Amino acid sequence: MNKNKYILLGAVVLGLGLTSCSDFLNVDRYFRDQQSTERIFSDKDYTLQWLSFCYSRLQGDNLEVGHSDVCPFNFSDDQVFNERGDRFAKFKRGEYLNSTGGQNAWKWSYDGIYQASILLNELHENEDLTPEEVTDVRGQARFLRAYFYWLLLRKFGPIPILPPEGADYTKSYDELAYPRKTYDECVAFITSELEIAATELFEKRDNLNIARPTKGAALAVRAKVFLYAASPLVNGNTEMADFINKDGQQLIPQEYNEEKWAKAAAAARDMIEYSETSGLYKLYTFERRPVSTDEAYPTTIEPPYHEEYSNKPFPEGWSNIDPFESYRSLFNGDIYAAENPELIFTRGTNGDSNDLKTDNTMVDFVKHQLPGTFGGYNVHGMTLKQSEAYAMADGTSFDKECYTLWKGKFTNDENKDEHKYDNVKNGVWWGYTDREPRFYASVAFNGAQWNALSIKEEGGKDSRNKQIWYYRGATDGRINGSDNWCITGIGIMKYVNPNDCAKWGGSIYQKVEPTLRYADILLMYAEALNNISEGTHYQVASWDGSQTYDIFRDKEQMRRGVKPVRMRAGVPDYSDEVYENPKKFFEKIVHERQIEFFAETQRYYDLRRWAIAPQMLKAGMRYGLDGLRVNPSFEEFNKPTLVNQPFKWDDKLYLMPVWSRSDMDELYSNPQLVQAPGY
Repeated sequence: MNKNKYILLGAVVLGLGLTSCSDFLNVDRYFRDQQSTERIFSDKDYTLQWLSFCYSRLQGDNLEVGHSDVCPFNFSDDQVFNERGDRFAKFKRGEYLNSTGGQNAWKWSYDGIYQASILLNELHENEDLTPEEVTDVRGQARFLRAYFYWLLLRKFGPIPILPPEGADYTKSYDELAYPRKTYDECVAFITSELEIAATELFEKRDNLNIARPTKGAALAVRAKVFLYAASPLVNGNTEMADFINKDGQQLIPQEYNEEKWAKAAAAARDMIEYSETSGLYKLYTFERRPVSTDEAYPTTIEPPYHEEYSNKPFPEGWSNIDPFESYRSLFNGDIYAAENPELIFTRGTNGDSNDLKTDNTMVDFVKHQLPGTFGGYNVHGMTLKQSEAYAMADGTSFDKECYTLWKGKFTNDENKDEHKYDNVKNGVWWGYTDREPRFYASVAFNGAQWNALSIKEEGGKDSRNKQIWYYRGATDGRINGSDNWCITGIGIMKYVNPNDCAKWGGSIYQKVEPTLRYADILLMYAEALNNISEGTHYQVASWDGSQTYDIFRDKEQMRRGVKPVRMRAGVPDYSDEVYENPKKFFEKIVHERQIEFFAETQRYYDLRRWAIAPQMLKAGMRYGLDGLRVNPSFEEFNKPTLVNQPFKWDDKLYLMPVWSRSDMDELYSNPQLVQAPGY
């Protein structure tokens, strides 16, 4: 009886239903009686199919990386889309409503929570599974349940937490409906579940199971949850004092608590210590390439000489690594996910094949970035704000006034020696020369070289290693009658493999979603330490109670988090003056995360948790290049031009609304549920 009660909780109270998927077990039909539950969870195949259904709910609106139809917030303010659908446009205009379509994150997450909870309640012994496998399956289910709650918390703020053991569906709607828990209550539940999962999960997965969580994934997500709980949006935010349940309970903590930063630092430290002890996680680096094998794989370009870093091996310097290739190959599919020590958790490829007709795969995402020359949609444009954020090769800031300083100067055969730290071809504006390696791995500037090495057909072979131009009238610029053009005149190279091509018999390499990587843990650690008052110490136990950390604003520990990321990127570490100044260091962290995690859905949530979105996302800040001018001169095209799309920030966008429309009204189904502020 209790088993059936729990089942109905998900379908009736939360208004979820059970959405079947052709690739996964239709779980609803197996619950006709109690015997069927026993049969399912005593059978290995059925049990694993059930678990697979839980994983299927990480797709769709729960993906981290994808084009605007699937992941409208993937690039935050750093990209201008020029493609179908209005979800992204409404978000940019501050017009996102509780009735805006495509909001399956709430439903799918609770679907996953519901299914994972059933598995945890029912799976005890299974003759087809070894005891170790049973424990791991339970760990996966527990991780998924906690992770779904985390996705909901990050997007919607405080959410209902279902009783893990089930509930009595025979009660009335009002008795069954659950209100939102406070933010801190949500954090406590999620982190405690992740701690248990860390004791159950395997430590490593092979390439066929790379999207399955590990012990490290549980510890890493736990650190992420604590970091967000310490951040200004939900740590003493009096502007959300009116976000209350129907009984008057405040959902966002109104008193600032610095100790939350210490907990976040300790949680990140847990992951760092575990990574170093186990040897399972570290920053990925590519060894220096002394000789080029192809233009697409150039000889390593050493960063400008630095007396402290140029002669030291990584992580104390960059003498033995290729900073450009180290960063580029993290995302483009040149290394298998299981061989990438930086990848802590991933959703996989977001699909099963190289079928370019599918919408959710990483392959399709890259196709949206590829120029039309190579069969792409050519609709992802980077803003000037983002392209100018990348440093110069020596680590100094890009000069925003350089347009006037460098006007009319372009690369040619005579000035090759003047830009030594790049592989930029002739005819390119000088502002794109001598930039840091992450710039060239991420930015498809006008005149950048696209490789398309997988071209097989004779008619396309001349297009290998080809420069692409975004001028109006050109193949990849604005052409009358077509919306497939790069609206900012600056494309995106991140995730693109040198082989990627969608025509002439070519193919797009499989690559995986970088959901959570070790670089994030390192920068999270430094950020958390920076927010602890000078001279204040906190004693925080490790996740398993095996040791106690003395957490304080330790500048050497902060450097432990930041320096390896900077060395891998081939740019100098910050000065002691920066580390000693909390305000300056925070500004550096904001900037470093903008560059390091571009196009990984990090900045969208970073700007919100820091509560600085109004300043960063205000109207009138999106500039590109003048791609609408017919037959422009070099100077005319490269003139900063306000993007002809309306942008507006509204404070209600700090949290997403629960979907409320006649055909799926969650607020009606659950009378205890209050809407997010502003909707």
